[in-house]
Amino acid sequence: MRRELLLEKIETYKAIMPWYVLDYYQSKLAVPYSFTTLYEYLKEYKRFFDWLMDADLTQAPKIADIDLSTLEHLTKNDLEAFVLYLRERPSLNTYSTKEGLSQTTINRTLSALSSLYKYLTEEVENDQGEPYFYRNVMKKVSTKKKKETLASRAENIKQKLFLGDETLAFLDYVDKEYEQKLSNRAKSSFRKNKERDLAIISLLLASGVRLSEAVNLDLKDVNLNMMIIEVIRKGGKRDSVNVAGFAKGYLESYLAVRQRRYKAEKQDLAFFLTEYRGVPNRMDASSIEKMVGKYSEDFKIRVTPHKLRHTLATRLYDATKSQVLVSHQLGHSSTQVTDLYTHIVNDEQKNALDNL
Repeated sequence: MRRELLLEKIETYKAIMPWYVLDYYQSKLAVPYSFTTLYEYLKEYKRFFDWLMDADLTQAPKIADIDLSTLEHLTKNDLEAFVLYLRERPSLNTYSTKEGLSQTTINRTLSALSSLYKYLTEEVENDQGEPYFYRNVMKKVSTKKKKETLASRAENIKQKLFLGDETLAFLDYVDKEYEQKLSNRAKSSFRKNKERDLAIISLLLASGVRLSEAVNLDLKDVNLNMMIIEVIRKGGKRDSVNVAGFAKGYLESYLAVRQRRYKAEKQDLAFFLTEYRGVPNRMDASSIEKMVGKYSEDFKIRVTPHKLRHTLATRLYDATKSQVLVSHQLGHSSTQVTDLYTHIVNDEQKNALDNL
């Protein structure tokens, strides 16, 4: 979502939180955690505090009044009851037939709570230099990992990647074929944003940056002569990212129309812009997700921007066979998370099996 809207939503959640959550927020902002991460964590805390009141585990009339002693004295059974509630609660998604939250969502909730408890029991200091309390019940709550081998996950993901010639074919499809099936009205809208959309897709496919990193790009961060962009990685670290040459033409075409088409002034620093009623704004993550989904579904299969990141990583590993190089390109501190790409690029393994 747009940064301004994200900050508004964060302030709305902060207004109802207990003082120690506000302390936590301020501490993590200094790390820095991204605003997106903090927003997601605040949502999880509201979900948890609402449950505490519904389950009569606190006498507080509102979330802001839930005191530290309530968190300190929660038992392992209490937390497991919360997990069971998450697993069995009716889904708020009317399009879903599932009764509860997914295991991925539950793990995210528990991760947010673990972070808060670690802060309260280990990281924060009171006037005596001690944490607010010592008993961390979250250490006793286990999370259920999704049971899937790397090979299985790789096979599932591979179907949603644009590998080999499909990378450029996808861009070429958006550039030359997509509009042929559109109505005149739809063509007008498509043509207005065509250069920008192609620039975004090509950048994701040519660099492997995260969606949030692309959204937060400013003009000063893009060097087309060197084909390098500056991004803020997870954890607030600044990083220089190489961009494959095939994206250069698309990026140059967008820059040629950016100022005129989106009415950009000097103060409009965002690289990727949208325009509404004559006012330019930074394009938000949700809009990019919808845009990528729309084009990719028409081309082959609906994918997310993250799958374009996987596409770049897989192609880079296929070309170099270097997990270190891939991990550096993606901004990972270890090669463990790049193990997936060795399973996607498994032609040698399949050939060996064929020769048995």
